Amino acid sequence: MNDLEIRKLVIEELGKIAPEADPASIDAGADLRDALDIDSIDFLNFVTALTRRLGIDIPEIDYPKLVTLDRAAAYLAAKLVAK
Repeated sequence: MNDLEIRKLVIEELGKIAPEADPASIDAGADLRDALDIDSIDFLNFVTALTRRLGIDIPEIDYPKLVTLDRAAAYLAAKLVAK
């Protein structure tokens, strides 16, 4: 899975978590929780969805690595390579 595919997947999952927002328009360096006005439960659901769809383990200690689209894409790419 390449970077573009990972970003598309992340945006799809964010769209499910915050359907009223337009995740495709967020700044890739912005804090996703602030940009989409999602709370900690929404963020946990987002991480759970990524775990399920990608078949990877995302430990809680790594959640801060998913805080922006850029950081999430880089983190997920590294996890998929290590898979």
